[in-house]
Amino acid sequence: MPDVQVLVNDFLNKLKKRKIEGSLATARQTAELLRSVISQQRVPYRNQARALIDAVRAVGEQLIAANPVELAVGNIVRRVLHIIREEDLSLTTAAMAGLGLSAASDDEDDADQDNHPVLSAAAVAAAARSTLRPPSLQTLLEDVPDSAAVPHTSSSGGDSEGKSKSADKSSRTRKLKHGVIEAVNELIQDIATCHEQIAEQAVEHIHQNEVILTLGSSRTVLEFLCAAKEKQRSFRVFVAEGAPRYQGHLLAKELVTRGLQTTLITDSAVFAMISRVNMVIVGAHAVMANGGVIAPVGLNMVALAAKRHAVPFVVLAGSHKLCPLYPHNPEVLLNELRSPSELLDFGEFSDCMDFGSGTASPLLHVINPTFDYVPPKLVSLFITDTGGHNPSYMYRLIADYYSADDLVVQRRPPTGR
Repeated sequence: MPDVQVLVNDFLNKLKKRKIEGSLATARQTAELLRSVISQQRVPYRNQARALIDAVRAVGEQLIAANPVELAVGNIVRRVLHIIREEDLSLTTAAMAGLGLSAASDDEDDADQDNHPVLSAAAVAAAARSTLRPPSLQTLLEDVPDSAAVPHTSSSGGDSEGKSKSADKSSRTRKLKHGVIEAVNELIQDIATCHEQIAEQAVEHIHQNEVILTLGSSRTVLEFLCAAKEKQRSFRVFVAEGAPRYQGHLLAKELVTRGLQTTLITDSAVFAMISRVNMVIVGAHAVMANGGVIAPVGLNMVALAAKRHAVPFVVLAGSHKLCPLYPHNPEVLLNELRSPSELLDFGEFSDCMDFGSGTASPLLHVINPTFDYVPPKLVSLFITDTGGHNPSYMYRLIADYYSADDLVVQRRPPTGR
């Protein structure tokens, strides 16, 4: 696949050089790249789903390793793997049900019909599910008869039967790829419209004459607040500037442009202003399986202040930001350090960081982290494109989007002692 490899290499360079800003753009481009990989992947007659899974997993390992901090890449890779498994399960269930129905029609004229009982469609579907997923309490409780094997058909068809089997395999291959690509297209559409779906819920959470506080800049928060303004809600917004990048300045300017009453404050003034606030609404970089939030630096301070004054702390996040991993997992990289030049001018402090002065290390160290981790106990509510959820429910919501077999996509080599 030379064309796909060129696309993969180009996307890898963008991830390594941090040329893609934001989880939404990263998730959308990752899904589009994996769609191209699937469309050009040659699928054999046997193990069709496994061939697609291996191809997506191979590309996913490279993408995750290129930028481990951008968890949206791994989320989309796992979502696509889950889609492939679901489509394969659906086709297998339909095929087994079709075999059961065809066997029933062929055996209607046979005298020994009682020796070959026909399975119902529900029993066939249960048998397919039990064979394609790990054992669980649900599979143990399903009523699958002992005769859940595929009914034997007569072999008198000869060459015609072989041709029909070959045609069925080719048709199933096309159906699998077509179904997966259609599902990935729906995923891309959901990613593109997640802001609108979250903003539709704004009128249910923002009321008249309230004071809202946020930090930094988030497109999801911007659309959420503006949607409430369009519903004739009158409220005021406090925007913490979000040093050292000062993204809050951009959000404050956009809010004023759209007609919202906005007050810009410094990050250090959050605790002093939080007593006047009715609700804190912020965006997120990623939402972990335990309900914790990886967010722009400074939000943990805001969450602690909100907890101290009993102010609801609401997090807006699209489904592409829901990560099935926990913060303690070794493959999760929670943070990265940005350039010290965002904090100070190197020309003025070069003498403090001069390695040629004979000292073993410079006397001045500059730490500029990118993210904060907000534990789930500080979060009051998550608002996603599927509705509002408590932090304790996030693990169940995440289980609907990912398969347990795909939680670890990147295999790290063992480190020597």
